[in-house]
Amino acid sequence: MWHKVKELKSRGLNKSQIAQEVGIHRKTVGHYLGMSEEEFYQWIEKRKNQPLKLQFYYDFVRSQLESHPYLSASQIEDRLKEHYSDLPAVHSKTVFNFVQSIRSRHDIRKPKTVIRRDCQKREETAYGREAQVDFGVYSMARAGGGRQKVWMFAMVLSRSRQKFVYLQTSPFTSSTAIYAHQLAFDYYGGVPHTILYDQDRVFMVDENLGDLLLTSDFRHYVRNESFEVVFCRKADPQTKGKIENVIKYVKYNFLRGREFVNTSQLNQSVIDWLSRTGNGKVHSTTRLIPYQQWLIEKVHLLPVKHQLKEPENARFTPYTVLKDHTISYKGNFYSLPLGTFKAEGSKVLVCHEADQLVICNEEKSPIATHPVCILKGKYIRNSDHARDKSSGIEEKMQLVVEKLGGTGQAQAFVEAIRQSKPRYLNDNLGVILSKANVENPKTVNLAIDYCLEHGYYNGLKLTELIAYFTNEQSSQLSLCRPEVHRLPIQASAEPSTSQIDIYEKIIR
Repeated sequence: MWHKVKELKSRGLNKSQIAQEVGIHRKTVGHYLGMSEEEFYQWIEKRKNQPLKLQFYYDFVRSQLESHPYLSASQIEDRLKEHYSDLPAVHSKTVFNFVQSIRSRHDIRKPKTVIRRDCQKREETAYGREAQVDFGVYSMARAGGGRQKVWMFAMVLSRSRQKFVYLQTSPFTSSTAIYAHQLAFDYYGGVPHTILYDQDRVFMVDENLGDLLLTSDFRHYVRNESFEVVFCRKADPQTKGKIENVIKYVKYNFLRGREFVNTSQLNQSVIDWLSRTGNGKVHSTTRLIPYQQWLIEKVHLLPVKHQLKEPENARFTPYTVLKDHTISYKGNFYSLPLGTFKAEGSKVLVCHEADQLVICNEEKSPIATHPVCILKGKYIRNSDHARDKSSGIEEKMQLVVEKLGGTGQAQAFVEAIRQSKPRYLNDNLGVILSKANVENPKTVNLAIDYCLEHGYYNGLKLTELIAYFTNEQSSQLSLCRPEVHRLPIQASAEPSTSQIDIYEKIIR
């Protein structure tokens, strides 16, 4: 097995493909790949010398499996605890391995539960009547090493089997899915009358007993385009089996074994592949060539109403805002300003630019920026997000203007703070309200004029200037104050005298 795993790895297969080929777990494949041949043989010998902790219960487990082969390892573990109070404390994985070894040695296979469903083959639809849409994801090898996930949008015309595929390196949003529709209609030269979909969150918010609640962007697009939408029931892949087969076909005929270079080259390659293979070869079911059938079908398609244009927010991906005002992005949590979460389903737009995570509201206005963390399970928090600055900020600005005298200069100063320091507006307003001494309107106006003239848009600086001008004015008043005239000393008045004996007694 070790030699087989190494051989398959040398052929370029990844861990999952090797595990599927040889029939062992993916983690076991990784364990084998990390060992040299000498280490592998030492590991085998070491395992043979270890006694099985559950050997005493071998007959009991075997009898349970022979009489009830459908029992899981978890159920066997529970029955061991039920019948044997002296069962040693072992990990559940140990019990699983013990059960699997008994199954393998005595060929006790666990029966597979198959849910059978009565199905009928659908009749072929009329030309131009129907298309089916679905999404897929696949991990490709990079040309320089590593892996790259690509997300695919696929559409197939039900009658001709003419296929279209569009690929990108981020999950699809409503806007990018609409853009993919436009590309598909441009490729087909028209619009089918009806399109079948899964109940995907890209298109639909909820299904209220048959009343479909579409996302706002997709609802607006459908209203202004020619086709009707039909959403299949949950867990019902047979209804749209044509597109399910297309997704599998693209994965294992086009993407498998291909290296990722960039998105534009990949999309050009898939169009070329569709021409020569996907739509150029005889279809296994219809026994006809999809391209030749499409030449007949395209005259039955509806005209396209929307002009092809790239979505404005293609670089942004919507993320759900959690109740604790965070988003989960690639295994980490990033904080958002208080007030961002308004209700269940609140969204923000996220873009990864260089080493920064830019977060915008649905109006595409930036609300937060974080450095991207390469670790997992971390909470990246901006302490400024702990304050709710969205509620009452306008009222607070008005209070500050009124406190500073309600003049045009005061209004201009507060507005200048908002423009130059929007993230610290609430802090500046709080400092002015709590610390500014506004008893003398003249000193307040002097301080505001000085700040506006020199570009000091800072609440603390304003309070310091108000205090400075107040002290300056107090000093000038004290210098200009007239002297107090003392009463003249009368010439006849004589100072009182004391006896010398009194001072002598004090000295003694």
